[in-house]
Amino acid sequence: MSVIDTVAAVSTPRGKGGIAVIRISGESTREILQRVFCPRGRDPVAHPRHAAFGEIRRPTGEVLDEGIALFFAAPHSFTGEDVAEISCHGGPLLTETVLCAVLEAGAVPASPGEFTARALMNGKMQLTEAEALGALLDADTEGRLALARAGMEGRLSHAVQALYERACHILADIFAKVDFPDEDLNSMGTEELSLALSALLHDVRTLAATWRTGYAVANGVDTVICGPVNAGKSTLYNALVGREAAIVTDVAGTTRDVLSETVSLGAVTLRLSDTAGLRETEDAVERIGVDRAEEAIGRAELVLAVFDASREADAGTLTLIERLKKVEGTVVAVLNKQDRTPRLDRTLLASISHVVEISAATGEIEPLKQLVERLYLQEGLDIRHDAIVANARQHAALVRAAEALDRALEALHEGISLDAVCVEAELAMSALGGVNGREVDEDIIAELFSHFCVGK
Repeated sequence: MSVIDTVAAVSTPRGKGGIAVIRISGESTREILQRVFCPRGRDPVAHPRHAAFGEIRRPTGEVLDEGIALFFAAPHSFTGEDVAEISCHGGPLLTETVLCAVLEAGAVPASPGEFTARALMNGKMQLTEAEALGALLDADTEGRLALARAGMEGRLSHAVQALYERACHILADIFAKVDFPDEDLNSMGTEELSLALSALLHDVRTLAATWRTGYAVANGVDTVICGPVNAGKSTLYNALVGREAAIVTDVAGTTRDVLSETVSLGAVTLRLSDTAGLRETEDAVERIGVDRAEEAIGRAELVLAVFDASREADAGTLTLIERLKKVEGTVVAVLNKQDRTPRLDRTLLASISHVVEISAATGEIEPLKQLVERLYLQEGLDIRHDAIVANARQHAALVRAAEALDRALEALHEGISLDAVCVEAELAMSALGGVNGREVDEDIIAELFSHFCVGK
């Protein structure tokens, strides 16, 4: 990636469509646009941000299509550079031909995510906002979309910036004490400094703690549906997925393999797996399915153990309850078929912390949704409007900042030299700066944008 080059790429999805958009960014954008676009009215370069109709041509003068051009003069553009967008008819060959004309006129092909990377380098967005843009493009649930939108609006970047500025103020005060110990600079006393560091540490930890919610929405909770045969596991799976993804019959052992989907349950994203009914079986194929179910339960973060509330407990049910006692993840006993007369003795489930009643067949799963949201969404936190840590990199940086502030406080309380406090405060400030991209490894930047599509 070189900001010296003027880059171009198709910014709309590949394939046949009504229109396609070719985006250009860099110092030579004006000249390139004028070589390939001949307006039939006002010149888009002379009238930035106004659409112009005209002919799209090769630099040799060959007319390729009619279309629309828009020019955005730096710094008032997505990348902060001169940017042009040419809209042509969306045939795959035509689109590629127009892009080739732009490249012939002096542009070079853009790398994945290069337009967004240039926006980051030119100060048009913070790193957290660039990450949110990537998440916005990949969002496949309502919760992920809402979280990404909040990130794009700068909720997290603004919160981190405020913490960074507080750390900067504290560090400047400590520097003043260290460099000019005999001067009366109206700086904070030891107690005031301790309070300021403590308050900052508390707020950094509070923000870092939102990662539990961010993880549940953005990454999704690894969730397994398990239970005895014919408890209604596949019916629940279909209710959560929203379609008939799993075969449902009255025949025991219908599900023989692990079925997986990513679904929304309220605002929480579940990486959901439906498993074979747990029972002893002589069927070799079903036995493989049961073994895979056992493996899935062992590695799951959330286990939805489905029980048929209309049947009395049999040996298989009792065995499952004992098995669930050894599960490391969160276990929820889902008492299904509440639309029938209950017969299951609930006292048998005393070892399971979370119990919920539903009827998967009638779609009455609201109690399960409410319970899962209570488990994974921080109370009082609004994913649409609050600052929420959305990925592991952001969380790790905040944890490093908190650890450094904790060490700074410890050094201050133990009467160690202010130089030591200063070093730890600097580390905290550096970590906070890394969240928004002030100080971050170039390899991390490269990895982030490698996942973007070309043209974004």
